Amino acid sequence: MPELPETETIARDLHAAIAGTAITDVEVLRRDVLRASGAPRSASGAAAVALTRHLVGETVRRVWRRAKSVVLSLENGAHLVVTPRFTGALILGAPTTDDPYACLRLSLSDGRELRYTDVRRLGTVAFLSPDAFALWSAALGPEPLDADFTVERFSGCLRGSKRAVKAVLMDQSRLAGVGNIYANEALWRAGIRPSRRASSLTQSQRETLHGELTAVLRAAVAARGTSFRDYRDAFGARGGFAAQLQAYGRGGQPCARCGAPLKSSHAIDGRATVWCAGCQR
Repeated sequence: MPELPETETIARDLHAAIAGTAITDVEVLRRDVLRASGAPRSASGAAAVALTRHLVGETVRRVWRRAKSVVLSLENGAHLVVTPRFTGALILGAPTTDDPYACLRLSLSDGRELRYTDVRRLGTVAFLSPDAFALWSAALGPEPLDADFTVERFSGCLRGSKRAVKAVLMDQSRLAGVGNIYANEALWRAGIRPSRRASSLTQSQRETLHGELTAVLRAAVAARGTSFRDYRDAFGARGGFAAQLQAYGRGGQPCARCGAPLKSSHAIDGRATVWCAGCQR
């Protein structure tokens, strides 16, 4: 599932490539990915018609990321929010009809096409008014790569929670953009057991985890994300961070720090957790 580094990579690429470009046509091929103003999924034809009406003729002012979503901000103040989830991708290129998983096509004024494609159609595309966007964004936690994401602010995300620290890191209402891959990696780097209660971390451990979390996210952005199977950037290329992973996907292999076999479990929120019992405390 694309997390912060993957969606950040897509957003940066698209901003450089399409900011200032107008949308000339919209083709909705799979209506079940649409959401109307943040409401539950809508497969109705009315939602597709409304999306076309809102987008055609509008200019893309900015493309950026919020949490695990790619946001196309339009000149009229509204936003198109694309959340790829497990198998979704935003691909920019020449128009094509050869993609069997295409869900939405945006024709651009320069002759190119921005296509949302999704094999399992678990991702969503939402057109949000300025007010609806503000409500959606307000429900999300702080961004870990923002300049104001201090140790104190991070400590506020953790304090008072009796949940496993890994679960808190992945809670989008507490911290935006971090998912399973980078929660595993940050905790391994910080030497903290994923099942530790978040409230039990000392100030020193919170400082260490803050530093390792931001460091691993920046390193993954620099490597253009992590590709195992589905993730591709805006031009269809794979990310390169998988070669740097020390925990995620390495259950049973030796810990790179102490040599003990890494353990693996699905006990925390049903997601794969990998940790070292020898050096994560």
